[in-house]
Amino acid sequence: MLRLGIDVGGTNTDAVLIDGDRVLGAVKASTTADVTGGIVAAIGDLRQATGFDPGAVDAVMIGTTHFINALVEGERLAPVAAIRFGLPATRALPPLVDWPERLVTAIGGHSHLCQGGHEYDGSPIAPFDEAEFRAVLDKAVEAGATSFALSSVFSPVNAEFETRAAQIIAEQLPGAPVSLSHEIGRMGLLGRENATVVNAALRDLADQVATGLSRTVADAGISAPVFLSQNDGTLMDVDYARRYPVATFASGPTNSMRGAAFLSRLPSCAVVDIGGTTSDVGVLQHGFPREASTDVTVAGVQTNFRMPDVLSIGIGGGSHVVDRADAVTVGPASVGYRLTEQALVFGGTRLTATDIAVAGGRAEVGDASLVAHLDRSLVDAALAVIDDRLAEVVDRMRASADPVPVVAVGGGSILVPEDLVGASRVVRPDHFAVANAIGAAIAQVGGEVDRVYSVVPQQRDAVLDEARQEAVDRAVAAGARPGSVEIVDIEEVPLAYLPGNATRIRVKAVGELSLGGHDA
Repeated sequence: MLRLGIDVGGTNTDAVLIDGDRVLGAVKASTTADVTGGIVAAIGDLRQATGFDPGAVDAVMIGTTHFINALVEGERLAPVAAIRFGLPATRALPPLVDWPERLVTAIGGHSHLCQGGHEYDGSPIAPFDEAEFRAVLDKAVEAGATSFALSSVFSPVNAEFETRAAQIIAEQLPGAPVSLSHEIGRMGLLGRENATVVNAALRDLADQVATGLSRTVADAGISAPVFLSQNDGTLMDVDYARRYPVATFASGPTNSMRGAAFLSRLPSCAVVDIGGTTSDVGVLQHGFPREASTDVTVAGVQTNFRMPDVLSIGIGGGSHVVDRADAVTVGPASVGYRLTEQALVFGGTRLTATDIAVAGGRAEVGDASLVAHLDRSLVDAALAVIDDRLAEVVDRMRASADPVPVVAVGGGSILVPEDLVGASRVVRPDHFAVANAIGAAIAQVGGEVDRVYSVVPQQRDAVLDEARQEAVDRAVAAGARPGSVEIVDIEEVPLAYLPGNATRIRVKAVGELSLGGHDA
């Protein structure tokens, strides 16, 4: 299968062409304000470099920061009605209760509570009150809401209230975008509800972005289907992205980590991904990023959808290096995308981490003679700061005291030393600078189950088999080739505070992408 992988970053848009396990070509182009311009340039450069036939491409995979940027900026968000089924419980913490005020204002601040919800075993807290819901819906529409986020207590166990409400909205407001919490978040009401509201706020933008990306690829002469990469390293098609834009939030670091696994052939390791401003460090388990065990805050909003466990520090290739009287500092201020204008090795006047790497013999970038005058004690002190910070963050991410292999990727990974404290070895694979686009290109299709089961001891195996099969079925339904799907993660957590042997079971399955008669 000939795959085109594209990753849209804040500075560069990277594109790679992969045939099976072979990287045929890789390019970098500057990201443009409208994003599509950078994609057009990257595809054009890649075609010039490899001579590939656009008609021969089987699939296009894109990682984008469109949606998380919109949330962070608080712009291009739709007015949302956040409707929760939870009365008479949950009144103390209404929807949007923990949101930053600027984002509440940006989405219109429409929150409503209705009777309903379920206990952990699926029994209703209160019956569905259709008249009440229709009245709330009318009120929300009058207030200007155009997108709807529906959440219900324990809806991952029993989603009937969310489903019934969605049917009513479809009857009264045909075509209105509706986001259902049981399809987006995990167990835990507020985090799941917040993720659903964020998703609802991004639905209009998602429609525009999906249409724009598809048109851009088609204009390049490529008729292959377009997929977007998700937070967990798997794929979704463009139509799925229109409904679930929130699933793309962490695709950047995830793609880099998946690309690192592919390039290094190390399914379990630590990955240090260094760009112009930050270093993102994560851990791969079985070829996929370890997921965060706690709720993740995005733009000040606490959510509980699938996110990789990544720790970021303010050290990158463009980080300012300052020689103070008491110590040498590196970052967090950075020249960012202006590195080739401002760094000493490129004829600029700002001392950066890249200059230090070149002066210290770690990299051959720009003109080394322009940093030959740097005092050796300054260079050594700055390199020591970089090494200590990177070693510290790798140490914090390790699951045990044993040294782990470290894979260095990203354009700024020239900063990583050959010997890093806490690393059994440092691997800098070929094409390390475009690992993010490679991660997008090689992504698979996934399915996940996260639910509370009543597990009688004698029936534990049967319950686990049921959860495994449902995860496999979801992966196939999402586009995985039957027979290629395997279970990559399974987690059991007994819930002692609930009666009836309640156990939360989470199962993740992934498989190769199926395209018509093609096998991935």
